[in-house]
Amino acid sequence: MLKNTLNNSALRKRARQFSRLVRHSAVTPRTGKTYKPKLVSNGELGVTFIGHSSFFLQIGRQNVIIDPNFARWLFVLKRLRQPGLQIQDLPPIDLVLVTHAHFDHLHRPSLRAIAQQTRRRRGGPTTIVVPHHVFDLVSDLGFDNVVELDWWNSYRHDGLTVTHVPSRHWGARVIRDSHRGYGGYVLRDQEHSLYHAGDTAYFAGFREIGQRLAPELALLPIGAYNPASFRNVHASPADATRAFLDLNARWMVPMHYGTFRLSHEPLEEPLQLLEKEAKAAGIQDRVLVLKEGVTRFFG
Repeated sequence: MLKNTLNNSALRKRARQFSRLVRHSAVTPRTGKTYKPKLVSNGELGVTFIGHSSFFLQIGRQNVIIDPNFARWLFVLKRLRQPGLQIQDLPPIDLVLVTHAHFDHLHRPSLRAIAQQTRRRRGGPTTIVVPHHVFDLVSDLGFDNVVELDWWNSYRHDGLTVTHVPSRHWGARVIRDSHRGYGGYVLRDQEHSLYHAGDTAYFAGFREIGQRLAPELALLPIGAYNPASFRNVHASPADATRAFLDLNARWMVPMHYGTFRLSHEPLEEPLQLLEKEAKAAGIQDRVLVLKEGVTRFFG
């Protein structure tokens, strides 16, 4: 009886906390601007932050998009920053990567719209790469090729190598499908390498990823860490700084903050804390905070 009472009390507390998030999101004005993407030349790496964990990448002379989410609402949670790009302004996409099945990362309407637009504008195939046991969530969205990867397995796409790497998170889309995979990706062509961590807490695997794949640029999550228990599956700014040092990458780009209110820290706090952590670690000149929609080029 006591155990049931404690469980019910914990559930009520979580429900109250979530209700506060919903109410606060609903009354917070949506901010930000939308831009048109700038295209690379001469084999450059182009990185455009769309918002949350979504990026448009130009690497290996291919157009790649990771975890695309253009939703104005995520169920009852309002999007608080405009997407930096609009789907109709994207060039035809060669490759789509999805890190895991959570609704803020695998957004089926955005994925369907990208597949349809690419088919209309180019008429050619588009490939989507997902973790294992995620095929059924994307197979009906219009992609010509669905590739499932396990950790440390790679897929070669016209000169671009994509390697699926571990993370500390979980992959269930709903409560009862915990068999689904999750993780990050390292992309590499002849000149550039980039790591997108997906959702993750800090774990020892960052050092192994750095040693085995040596990414030049690391896209790392810094939000959704309050309450403290959330750090079991999400990284704080301090955790992200430590992960970056473990990876031994050249540049860090923060993500997973400021777009959807998924936890209880103030929206502006992750970047503020990251600035302090980076300065304390002596890496402040290697942390690049990208404005949504503004492309950063790496020669």
